[in-house]
Amino acid sequence: MKYFVASDIHGSVYYAKKVLELFEKEEADELILLGDLYYHGPRNPLPKDYLPMEVASLLCNFNKPLHVIKGNCDAEVDEMISNFKFNDHIKLDINNKRFYFTHGHKENIDNIPTNVDVLIYGHFHTCYIKEKNNVICINAGSITLPKNNTPHSYLVIEDGEIKIKDIEENLIDSIKL
Repeated sequence: MKYFVASDIHGSVYYAKKVLELFEKEEADELILLGDLYYHGPRNPLPKDYLPMEVASLLCNFNKPLHVIKGNCDAEVDEMISNFKFNDHIKLDINNKRFYFTHGHKENIDNIPTNVDVLIYGHFHTCYIKEKNNVICINAGSITLPKNNTPHSYLVIEDGEIKIKDIEENLIDSIKL
């Protein structure tokens, strides 16, 4: 099983298309989106090709397994225009490790949930892999609006390895579990 993880599309149809293109190139089985799908947020600039309804249309027509986390910029109206569920978090057992996926505005490296081996989130728009209290903490960064001189990024999880890549598919960092 190969998982493709992206965060913080923020209404950019350009980067939403990039997510789906990279998902296909990576030959992933399931897509996990870590929130902030449509709205750009009051502290962010308008992203490239800001067309939230087109992003919604792309995601609603996506025909592979899709898991979606509700971010701090996602509202009830976003759920109303979507044909998929927004979750507070998602727990998956992958390669005998307990994964916890969330947006990151509540649970993150400074507030790690209990009984997890790997915590994956976005929200901060800065990709990294760190370990704290025996938990691997991974920020997927932002596919659309990266911060702190980090690239537009996404994650791939496969065969006990997690890779952070930029949108040119270059490896940024990785960890074997």
